[in-house]
Amino acid sequence: MEENAIHQPVLLERSIELLAPALDKEGAVAIDGTLGMGGHSEALLERFPGLRLIGIDRDQDALGIAGRRLARFGDRAVLVHSVYDRIGEIADEHAPGGVDAILLDLGVSSLQLDREERGFSYSKDAPLDMRMDATSPLTAEKVLAEYSEAELRRIFYEYGEEKLAPRYAKRIVEARESAPLRRSSELVALITAATPAAVQRAGHPAKRVFQALRIEVNGELAALERALPAALDSLVVGGRIVVLAYQSLEDRLVKREFARRSTSTAPAGLPVELPEHRPEFRLLVRGAGRATEEEIAANPRATPVRLRAAERLRASASGRSTATRDTRQGTP
Repeated sequence: MEENAIHQPVLLERSIELLAPALDKEGAVAIDGTLGMGGHSEALLERFPGLRLIGIDRDQDALGIAGRRLARFGDRAVLVHSVYDRIGEIADEHAPGGVDAILLDLGVSSLQLDREERGFSYSKDAPLDMRMDATSPLTAEKVLAEYSEAELRRIFYEYGEEKLAPRYAKRIVEARESAPLRRSSELVALITAATPAAVQRAGHPAKRVFQALRIEVNGELAALERALPAALDSLVVGGRIVVLAYQSLEDRLVKREFARRSTSTAPAGLPVELPEHRPEFRLLVRGAGRATEEEIAANPRATPVRLRAAERLRASASGRSTATRDTRQGTP
């Protein structure tokens, strides 16, 4: 399959629309913290000729595809192999004057889902891998083989919001006494056999377990908790951030951090709001943006997306991101 054909960027036009006021100038810098195959980044580089973009991804296959896709932009595109929770360090290294825009398109990518050997999909038989970065030591097979019943129950509850977590954890521990679970089809069969028929009619019984394993293997929520404040701190005044989340656990973290940074910190009863108490950010979208019916029809993976966006109003008390649109002009 052609590389570009397996990737349709979600909410592309809406994301560009929200980021545009911060990027429509010479010398603007953007970070795509979840580069994937480069669809969003390609569009941004095309639309804003004065833009320099830093793309981050932990998946070396994705970086290879994105590198080929973005090669025509020369040194305007800089690609970094890393988890995006290092976004603050990467911004300091590549954009010491501050960043004008940040895009985070969270979750598993089309590349990871569509390449069966990666083991992300419960609908395709493959080794139980699920690593976004193939150089990482932890795999789904290792989790299923080595975690205790209590640990399995916890991750199914916390990361999959799975009500049948105790039953599934118990069955997995029992099954591995005879033979290790090595393939996705084996895990799907075990979960299906342990699931009441009435529950199976409500959706694929393995969906939440696979989500939980993927999050655990890749440390996704912990990375997001570290990345969000670092990303917001990296923005210049007037800079903007767009985050696309595909499951409720991610979206709650984004909603909470955005709410915290867009709320006044003035103590109750204070007659005047001091400058240092004013919100650092303002929200650009009321609630969470959703894909249209037309986009969902064209790209079903857009169905669960929740879009949140914010703009930086002032520097933090620590003095980070004091640059403004004017002082960023001409920064390399």
